[in-house]
Amino acid sequence: MTTQTSAPRQQRDTDAPRDDTADCPLIPVVGGDVRVPLVDGSETRYINLDYAASAPALEVVAAHITEVLPLYASVHRGAGYASQISTAVYENARVVVGDFVGARPKDTVIFTRNTTDSLNLLASVAPGETVVLDLEHHANLLPWLGAASGARVLRSAATLDETLTLLDAELTARPAALLAVTGASNVTGEVLPLRRLATLAHRRGTRIAVDGAQLVPHRRVDIAALGIDYLAFSGHKTYAPFGAGVLVGRSDWLDAGDPYLLGGGAVISVTLDATEWRVGPARHEAGSPNVIGVAALARALQELDTLDPVEWVAHENELRARLVSGLEALPGVSTYRIFPDLGDAVGVVSFSVAGLDSRLVAVVLSAEWGIGVRDGKFCAHPLLERLGVAGSALRASVGVGSRQADVDALLTALASILADGPSGEYELESGHWQVVNDTRPRPDWAPELAPAAGYYGCAG
Repeated sequence: MTTQTSAPRQQRDTDAPRDDTADCPLIPVVGGDVRVPLVDGSETRYINLDYAASAPALEVVAAHITEVLPLYASVHRGAGYASQISTAVYENARVVVGDFVGARPKDTVIFTRNTTDSLNLLASVAPGETVVLDLEHHANLLPWLGAASGARVLRSAATLDETLTLLDAELTARPAALLAVTGASNVTGEVLPLRRLATLAHRRGTRIAVDGAQLVPHRRVDIAALGIDYLAFSGHKTYAPFGAGVLVGRSDWLDAGDPYLLGGGAVISVTLDATEWRVGPARHEAGSPNVIGVAALARALQELDTLDPVEWVAHENELRARLVSGLEALPGVSTYRIFPDLGDAVGVVSFSVAGLDSRLVAVVLSAEWGIGVRDGKFCAHPLLERLGVAGSALRASVGVGSRQADVDALLTALASILADGPSGEYELESGHWQVVNDTRPRPDWAPELAPAAGYYGCAG
């Protein structure tokens, strides 16, 4: 067991209000002003800089769900009034989603659990080989590598232009059914040129699928205008954390492929000798669907649709620029980028602090400053290796509920940690840093979590 501590220093006035008076979020989110305890016994407003993992619910989404719940019931097969209302809410959500992302008239909108589920569904019906880049989140890498139709991973070059040249040569030499790419990197926030990629793919007879998990919550996406064949994204990253995801795209592969789930609702008729399957969304949505999650996602998209697109991008660009410049001004702090010739990016920034374990920094930021960031490899192990990240890194991410004061709080905290180290005592147990004798109170409904019990998968 390793212990990390430094000499006590004068207590900060963490309970003093931060100057947020002229610094408002674009859209209010649930928990935007919630206060959390610190290890010194004080409390402060929670600074959520982990939007890229799971964004908070919009206040209007939470209010909408409160309205919907009294009339929640089974959908599609119920004659009761509540069932009729729930069915209308569920099916109308397809229209809302399709309109928001610019779906073509014949595109299919299928509701899933999340982006990972959507991409696994698409991988199960793809009729041929898929080409994928090495900079993807595992959700847009592992499904293709495990698909029966096969996949090839193309290693990206030092620049975007060189990578596109390599990709064009790869698809020319060995045609593929599908190109799967990220819309915006969950590690660096960089936005790939989707129109260029779609044109390149279509010129070689290849369709394009986009992992929109980090793009849709930050930008308007018009799949028809961009030439995107399939788009996947998640409600929990799009300010509707109620467990719904979406796959939108061309219907022919989806109607021809085997049903993703086998069960009620996906069939026209069943005998002991034969089954006749539906086409359309129902083919892949067997069982009772997540009506509440779908209703939440649709309401979130309706609210995002009210934003002026220019103002939306400007808000996030300002926060990102403030974050990047502030981080790069701190001694020993390095930020990461994939391509030097790619300028567009959403509010996701990864960085490392020389000489400090990123896991410890994240715990100190939470325990002593009330700031939530992400540490680890962000479910993008090959990309972290490409970027030369030893061990793990830190990631700060913002969204429509973020403020300049949130960014400034992180920069102030990091500067203090670099100058004085942590004020509390921490121990490394089973590979994870813990506060020694943590006395921070928890809500009555929140159970205790055993050390390291909540860490698995992509954290390492």
